[in-house]
Amino acid sequence: MESIGVLMPIPMSPYLEQELEKRFNLLKLWTAPHKAQFIKDHATSIRAIVGNASAGADAELIDTLPKLEIVASYSVGIDKVDLKYCKEKGVRVTNTPDVLTDDVADIAIGLSLAVMRRLSESDRYVRSGLWKKGDYKLTTKFTGKIVGILGLGRIGKAVAKRAEAFSCPIAYFSRTEKPELKYKYYPTVVELASNCDVLVVACPLTEETRHIINREVIDALGPKGVLINIGRGHHVDEPELVSALLEGRLGGAGLDVYQNEPEVPEQLFGIENVVLLPHAGSDTTETCNAMADLVIRNLEAHFLNKPLLTPVV
Repeated sequence: MESIGVLMPIPMSPYLEQELEKRFNLLKLWTAPHKAQFIKDHATSIRAIVGNASAGADAELIDTLPKLEIVASYSVGIDKVDLKYCKEKGVRVTNTPDVLTDDVADIAIGLSLAVMRRLSESDRYVRSGLWKKGDYKLTTKFTGKIVGILGLGRIGKAVAKRAEAFSCPIAYFSRTEKPELKYKYYPTVVELASNCDVLVVACPLTEETRHIINREVIDALGPKGVLINIGRGHHVDEPELVSALLEGRLGGAGLDVYQNEPEVPEQLFGIENVVLLPHAGSDTTETCNAMADLVIRNLEAHFLNKPLLTPVV
C-alpha cells in the first residue's frame, strides 16, 4: 500500500501521521507553499483523504482528484464532507464514532460543573490573591438539576447516563421520540429549553440543526439556565448567545465549539459565567490514538477490499 497517496489537508495527530506514513504515501497539504499546485501535481496518485471536523472534502476538491476512492474522517462529525456528492461519485466515507463518546460526554458534565460552580473563576480568585480578602461568592448546585439534551444519540445518551449519577432528571428533544427510554420527551427545542436547567447540545450539524439554538430557545432557557455546546459551533446563533449573556437573559454557558474556529467572540472573554474550551472534547491521548487506529483500519479495509468498519457512505 506504500504507493497509495493519502491526502491530509491539515495537521491532526502526530500518532496518526506516523501510522499513515508507515503504510501509505502520506501527502501533507499544509506543508506545501502552493496548495493548488501541490494537489494538481499529486492528483492521479491520491486515492484517499483523511479529514476531520475542520477539514474534509467538498465537491471542488473531489472533482480535482480523479482517483479518489475514500474519505476517512478523523472525527465523528462529517459536516465538512459533501456526502451527497460522494455518493454520486462512488466515494466511500467513514468516521470515528463510539471511541470518543466517553470523552465528549465527560466534557459536557465537566462544563456544566465548571459553569454552575464557577470553577474557572474560583481558580482565578485564588491565584490572584483575592481569597485573602474574603471568601468567594456562593455558586449554584448541579446535582438534581433538570438536564435537557438536544440529540439523544451515542453522545447524548452517555451524557444522560452521567447526569443521572448526579440525580439529575433527564429530558430530551430528537427527530423522533424514543419510547424505549424513560426520559421525558419534548416535541420542540423551545419546550425542552423551557423545562430544563441545563441544555446540552449533542446533535449532528445539518441544515435543519444550524442555529437551532436561536433567540427564542435562549430566552426559553432563561436567566437561570445554562447552555452547554459540545456539538458544533453553527448549532448556536453566536451573536444572539453573546447578547443574551451580556444582557443577563441567559444564566451561563459552557462552550467547546464556535462558529469560526479558532476565532472566538472577544465579548465572551470578560464574562464570568462562561467557560471556554478550544474544541477539545475528545482530545485525550487515549481517545485520539483510538480514533487514529480506526482511521487506519478503515483505510486498510477499503484497499484490501474488505468491509469498512464504520461506513457513512
